[in-house]
Amino acid sequence: MPTPTARSWIITPATRTTRFATARTAGAGVVLADLEDSVAAQDKDRARTCAPDFFTPPHPAWCTLGIRINAPHTRDGLKDLTAITAYPHPPTVVLVPKTESPRDIELVAAVLDTAEYRPQVWALIETPRAFERLPHIMSAPRLAGVVFGAADYAAAVGCQMTWEALLHARATLVNSACAAHLPAIDAPVFDLNDTELLRAECHQAKALGFSGKGALHPRQTALINQTFTPSPTEIARAQAIVDAARSSKDTFTTVDGQMVGTPFFRAAQALLDEAPR
Repeated sequence: MPTPTARSWIITPATRTTRFATARTAGAGVVLADLEDSVAAQDKDRARTCAPDFFTPPHPAWCTLGIRINAPHTRDGLKDLTAITAYPHPPTVVLVPKTESPRDIELVAAVLDTAEYRPQVWALIETPRAFERLPHIMSAPRLAGVVFGAADYAAAVGCQMTWEALLHARATLVNSACAAHLPAIDAPVFDLNDTELLRAECHQAKALGFSGKGALHPRQTALINQTFTPSPTEIARAQAIVDAARSSKDTFTTVDGQMVGTPFFRAAQALLDEAPR
């Protein structure tokens, strides 16, 4: 499972070594070096060679470093797996793109386990076929969580990149992740200048059940972290609900005029467990 601070995720091309320090200090909970979409085909080998520098200490204690490999059923994906097992400081998170079956996760885990290397393996869910197979994908024993790939999914189904158009996909992903007791991370906002859109999507994603959200630029991470971190008001209300549950002998009670019961008690305790100490 991710650390409690892993509410924002950001990714940087493994070939852009001058950006490594900026990415690691962007304030994101998870920072990924990318070997996949942001790297041209002719630069894949160079990306694998550059990536070890991304993981070389020191780096901020609050962030977890990871890597997005190429799809594991491709030649580049297999080269990626072989390469990262030899890194002096291997990544903590491995993000698997184009995941469409539990076999994709099992293949990655099997290769890495052979090298006695057990990172968190996350699935990037970004194709219609993946959504058709979500319960099976979620059953992969080594799966640590899922990330929504909105751009690839929207392109595949021919829909717009609006919240409304992708709401069903998001809700489906969150439901499947919850059923498997796994966290889900929402896709980023691609308009870097629209702060209000980012704010709205952060609140909508949190309300839907996502644990965090991707960022495309360091200036997006602070708002994501702020939104997904329980506020003092939320913490106070959750504490009031938990206290009411402990003092009440009934299944239901009232807090500030609202009827609350067992589901509310569980949700309030979960929020308190997540809140920063």
